[in-house]
Amino acid sequence: MFNPQHLDGIVKQVLDAIPAEVGQAPEQFKAQVKAKIQQALQEMDLVTREEFEIQQQVLAKTRAKLDALEAKLAEFEQSGAQNR
Repeated sequence: MFNPQHLDGIVKQVLDAIPAEVGQAPEQFKAQVKAKIQQALQEMDLVTREEFEIQQQVLAKTRAKLDALEAKLAEFEQSGAQNR
C-alpha cells in the first residue's frame, strides 16, 4: 500500500498548485482531493519499493538457477552426443 506520508505530500503539492487567487481550499476539498488521489493510486495497483526489490532478488536467484540448469543440460547433451 502507498505510504500515507507520501500521499499527504502529493495532496500538498496539488493544493499548492492552485493559484492563490482561488483562496484557501476548505478542509472538505482537501479531503476529497486526498481521497481521489488515493483511489487513483490504488487503481494503478502499485507496489512498494521494498516489495519491488524483493521481487528483483527472487528473479535474480531464479535467473541464476535457470542459467545453471541450462549449462548442465548443454553439458549432458554434449556428453550424450559423444557417447553415440
